[in-house]
Amino acid sequence: MKTAKIFLFVVAAFAVASCKVDDPFVDRVVAPVLLVFDNAIGDGGGFTTEPTVTSKATLASATLSVRIYELDKTNILDYKKGIDSIPVSGLALSVTTRAGVKIADITTDASGKATLTKTWADLGVAAPKAGSTVSLTLTGTHKSQSFAKLARLQAN
Repeated sequence: MKTAKIFLFVVAAFAVASCKVDDPFVDRVVAPVLLVFDNAIGDGGGFTTEPTVTSKATLASATLSVRIYELDKTNILDYKKGIDSIPVSGLALSVTTRAGVKIADITTDASGKATLTKTWADLGVAAPKAGSTVSLTLTGTHKSQSFAKLARLQAN
């Protein structure tokens, strides 16, 4: 009787341990690149879910600049070398509003930088003033993996 209980306990433990459990909180795939925005409030957006990028409301056009890096984790355990950030050149990005309206296609240069310059009216803001915002989505594909990054462009 005692042996049967131990056997059933071991079988139940193996059954529970062998079950694949999906993480209910993270239903995403890690992005293949890191996007760091110029003129972003805070850390440049590299560690921010939805960075806010500022551009002058007094100018006729708004500018959004982003640097894109691939992270080489070869030396991740070597504290002297660490993770290397490699600029991604020639990467095509599509910039849309959250409503899905296409704003432009931009491409990174040799240093991994891509810049969008549009009038505030093209972005849907007829009369920009300090605090006006446009919610944007930047999408692309790197090494056959698609990614999307949210950002807000704010007039200051």
